[in-house]
This record gives sequence, C-alpha cells and structure tokens, in this order.
Amino acid sequence: MEQPKFIKIFIANLFIVLLMSCSNGRDQNIGYTTVSKWQGNKKSAVSITYDDGIITQFTVARPIMNKLNLPATFFILTGKINGSEGGKFLGRSKDEIIQESALTKTNADNFFERASLIAFTGSSEAVLFHSNAGSIFESGKIEEAYQLMDEAFEKLRNGNLKNTDEVVYHNNPQDTTSWDDLRKYAAEGHEIASHSITHPRMAVLDEVNLLYELKQSKADIYKHLGEKYTFSMECPYGTENERVMEYAREVYPALRNRMPETYLDEFNRSSDQDPGASENEYVQWQRGPLTNTSMDMMKSWIDKCRANDNIWLVLVFHGVDNFGWEPKTAGELEEYFTYIKEKENDLWVATFADVTKYIRERKSIEITSVIEDETIVLTLSSDLDPSIYDVPLSLKTYIPKTWKSVQVMTKGQEITTGLEISKDKQGYYIRYNASPLQGKVTISATS
Repeated sequence: MEQPKFIKIFIANLFIVLLMSCSNGRDQNIGYTTVSKWQGNKKSAVSITYDDGIITQFTVARPIMNKLNLPATFFILTGKINGSEGGKFLGRSKDEIIQESALTKTNADNFFERASLIAFTGSSEAVLFHSNAGSIFESGKIEEAYQLMDEAFEKLRNGNLKNTDEVVYHNNPQDTTSWDDLRKYAAEGHEIASHSITHPRMAVLDEVNLLYELKQSKADIYKHLGEKYTFSMECPYGTENERVMEYAREVYPALRNRMPETYLDEFNRSSDQDPGASENEYVQWQRGPLTNTSMDMMKSWIDKCRANDNIWLVLVFHGVDNFGWEPKTAGELEEYFTYIKEKENDLWVATFADVTKYIRERKSIEITSVIEDETIVLTLSSDLDPSIYDVPLSLKTYIPKTWKSVQVMTKGQEITTGLEISKDKQGYYIRYNASPLQGKVTISATS
C-alpha cells in the first residue's frame, strides 16, 4: 500500500535499520507506517442518524440498535426538552413590525425580520407561512416569498391567522424525552447533537434569530450533556444555504448539511449521483429512507459501500412507527440494521462525529518513525485540538521479519494484545489502533 501523500514519515537511525534488514530488502520498510482510510481497515463507513428527536426514535429504534451494538446520532430539537431555553423572537417590537407591514411591502430590507417574527405570532398557520416562505425562498423564488409574507402579515393584522389541523411532525406532544434520558442514551454510546431549537427555515431568519437558534441549542446541550456533544449539527430541512452554512460553521465543528473539503465529495439526499463513480478520496453519501423506500433499495446502498473503498454512507431517518415524518416500522428497522450488522467485517458503523473526526485526524496526522535499541518508536502529532479529536486511528506498521510476537505500548501501558503479524509484498506488518493523543507509540518484540 502506497504511503498517502498527507502523511509525513521520517525513518531515522539508518545504521540500525540496515543492521536489521535482510538480504532480500524486504525489511528495509521497518517503521514505515500508514493510516487506514477507515477505522479497523474497513471498506466503508456508515453513520445512522435521526432528525427531530421523535420519541419513538428513542423508545423503538434505539433498543434495536442497542441489541445489535450499533451507535446512532440523534439530532435533537432542544426547545422541546424541559429545562432548555425555548424558541422566541429577538429584535424590535412585534407591534412596530406589524404596523410597518401595513405601510411597506416586504422586500430585501425587511424580509428576514418578518419571516423570523411570523412564526412567533401565536398560531400554527403563522408557523406554516414561515416554513412555506422559507421553502420558496430557498428554491430561488424570491419575489414569491415576499408576496407570501405580505399575505401572512395582512392576515395577522386582520386577526385571520388561525390554528390549523396541519401536522407538525417535528413538534408533537408525544415527544417527552428529558435531559436525563438523553444522558443515559449518550452513556450507551450514542451521539446527541443539535438540530436547532425550533426547527425553523434558517435561510429566512435574520442574523440575531439565526444565531440564537444555533448558539442557544448548543448552549443547552453543553449545559446538560457536556462539550463532547456540541460537535455536530444538522440545520433543519437539510438546508445548504450558503449564508446559513457560513454562520453555522462558526458555531459547530461539523455540519451534516455541508462540510466542504477538497478531499470530500458530498452527495445529499436528493442527489442521484453515483458515489462509486467519484474519484475523490472520500464521499459522504446521504440517503434518507422514506416510508415507501423498499428494503431492497436500502440494502443496495450497503452493497454499494462494500463494493467501493471511499464511501461514507450517512443514513437519515425521521419517523419511527406511527410518529414523525415518513416513518419506517420497527420491523423494517430491525431487518435493515441486522443486514448492516451482518456486513460489519466490511463496514465501520460509527456516529457522525466519530467518522468526521477520524477523517480529519487522518488528513492532518504526522508520523515520525525512529528505530531505537531494536524498538520502533512512533511519534504521532497533529494540529487538531486533542481535547476534541480523540478517535483512535488504525495504523499499519512494518516490523522485522524475525519478530514472532509484538507488543505495542504508549505511556507505559500496553494498548493492544494478541496482534496478528501479516505479510505482503513490502514485508511483515501489524495493524493496531492508536489515538493522536497518545503521542509516542513504541513497538517491540516480546520474544
């Protein structure tokens, strides 16, 4: 396996290297170390994610995943959870804005403010106006979005905005999950992450209200769960609005919406591009199973991953059983997750945060290899924040062919046991996991 361009490997103490070399030249690679594309040297990665914090995601889907020992990422709406700061409008007087709407048509100067306010004027129809205006705006129909906002404020002024029977999937009274529940789920190995406070159309929020949705949801998660769970976010409706992305990237290290990197292709849920055709080093391929998505189709996504070595499949679920948008049944989830589990020799199933961290660590890691007293000493270093980026990397290091058993140590402790020694055309090697946090790693023969 060729050395990835991004890893800087320095092999020092050439005298000892040559001394340990054999005549056929195979052992001249002693100390040469590479990092697997995926943890465990798997073919692909899979992240199973859920949006909206629907109660049955936790009570129905989570137990299935726990039984199979599969982790999930739950993107939650913090405003639904008792003990959090709820949704609200920040800015000028509500009455002042409403009065102005009778005198001045909606335009580029006032649209964001009005679209931010309308959802907090007291009726479900007003929330629907906000959502529809946001959808139209993001589709590029700007003038139509302005007209819709004029209609909303006219109805508001005349007292004609009502509560409707419209189902709001992400805000139903059955969603009673508490912070205590979420702490338990996090302790089980699941990732809890932000999906905003109220699930707004962020592309049509003005700056102060956009930042409130981003920052306050993060603050509540930090307060109740800790910094670890403030890493990831999914802005609602899968928006890729560039203005929103710019603000959100300042608040969260990772966005499921978009993470532009030269080495990463991103195919969102609506994309029909073939991830197997990408020549990029990594492809984040999002698929959103809907109620009518067949099991054969869902399984074909897994098969596609196994046929390639660069795909990160990000599954996006919403409803489960009778609750939430486009629900899948418990039986479907069990069949599908069992299929994934059966393929775990090829698939690294991990949270959205852990896969993101692994990729970034791999791209930034520097490994220095030195031979000292017949011991291989590796120094791992990275410019990433070690308090955040702590996912172990899967390393492959070449060793002398005379070594029959190997010990890998860091900080005076053995980090792996029972290592298998393998051989390829470049020589004898071992595979093991080590975190960039571990600094120096020593590899030596035990007999």
